[in-house]
Amino acid sequence: MDLFLPMLGVGIVTSVHCVAMCGPMVLTYAVRGDEGGPLLKRMVPHFAYHGAKLLSYVAVGLLLGAIGSALNLAGVRGWVTVFAGAFMILLGLNMTGKVPALRRLTLQPPKFLMDVLQKTRRKANADSAQGTVSLATPITFGLITGLMPCGPLQAAQLAAAATGSPVSGAVAMLGFGLGTMPLMLGFGAVSGMLGARFKKNMMVVAAVFVMVLGLVMLDRGAMLVGSPVTSASIKTAFAGTPAAAGPAEGGYRVGADGVVEVPLVIADVQFQPQTLSIPADKPVRLIVDRREANACSAQLAVPHLGVLVDLKDNGTTVVDLPASKAGRYTLTCGMGMMAGTLSVGGGAASRTVATAATGAGGGACACCGGGAAVPAEAQAPKAAELVGGIQRISVDVSKGYYDPSTIELKTGIPTEITFSQASGCTGYVQSADLGFSEDLTSGPKTVKLPGLSAGTYGFECGMSMVFGSIVVK
Repeated sequence: MDLFLPMLGVGIVTSVHCVAMCGPMVLTYAVRGDEGGPLLKRMVPHFAYHGAKLLSYVAVGLLLGAIGSALNLAGVRGWVTVFAGAFMILLGLNMTGKVPALRRLTLQPPKFLMDVLQKTRRKANADSAQGTVSLATPITFGLITGLMPCGPLQAAQLAAAATGSPVSGAVAMLGFGLGTMPLMLGFGAVSGMLGARFKKNMMVVAAVFVMVLGLVMLDRGAMLVGSPVTSASIKTAFAGTPAAAGPAEGGYRVGADGVVEVPLVIADVQFQPQTLSIPADKPVRLIVDRREANACSAQLAVPHLGVLVDLKDNGTTVVDLPASKAGRYTLTCGMGMMAGTLSVGGGAASRTVATAATGAGGGACACCGGGAAVPAEAQAPKAAELVGGIQRISVDVSKGYYDPSTIELKTGIPTEITFSQASGCTGYVQSADLGFSEDLTSGPKTVKLPGLSAGTYGFECGMSMVFGSIVVK
């Protein structure tokens, strides 16, 4: 459904183009009727035409989405999306009329379509001469319209193909078709009110819409092919790279078969953590806990490793990653919309740097309402209370930082840490070192830990921006 609203907007602004190209033919051949009769009777041919057109659009969207889905293998889909985005940008430039050389991008109608169109015209003229009207005329013309190549329609068709899903392709084309309807339905009443200047300005707006959508598709394709230049990488260049969440090398959990297992949560169409640390030169088993059923996160992709896996709705999916060399790899969804990073060979070291830069507790997150510096009292270590043989302590997360940010425990004694309700960046708390993850947006959560060995263990928010530590002595 993610393309429905954008394509609806494209359809609305490009409907001026539809009026200019198809309006005269619609009035002449598809919507003839009793002009003096009741409004409903006069509108029936209109609705017949648009109903047939929507059916044609949806059918084409299903077909193109299916073709895009068939190109999921071997990373082809990513390149198809790149091509679609680039072509849409060129189509948008062509719609402005400022680049004559781009006119060749608009395909010519195939001969069989022109033959059908001419036959429909002749039948409409014959019916008109006899004073009769057949709904077959507007229906036929509506079905043909979905196959007639023009700039805006080609852009919509490319977007449908790039979704890589028959359903998503159909939804995209449905949105585009619905967007073109209002102006076309009222064409007879408003055509005289649309001046040449207005039409020209609206075509520029339509061209901008198409080019923006093309840029979005191009960016998605770049994500899917693992390009080093994407909107996410540009954002990172200015805002910095989120610290990698994961234990130090050698501290990863290992399954019964000896394969390293690393947890990853997907919630609110985001990877949590956004930057995930895994060991280098070892096969890795991602334990992906997907806590939603959003179509955008239905697949997980690691382009450089040739990984594209379907994920269960509101369930856990095991994703096997091959051994890979140290470095940073793009982590995204099957639609190239989610931005994440696999930090191979990273771990606690990168997190320690981030923690040192912001203070003992890792600092506050400005987007969570905690933009101010962490108070000294929150940074001071606080020991848990021993009650009934269990160490207990509460951590306030509501201010955008952990208070206390450093927890002191004794070795070998079970522990319960209660994190307060929180939202935004700190609405999720996790620890790769201790293997827990909790959603704090619905209320406080208590993490129960067994007796721990001496050492320092980290915990952090779901976006790896706010950090805390547990010191066991």
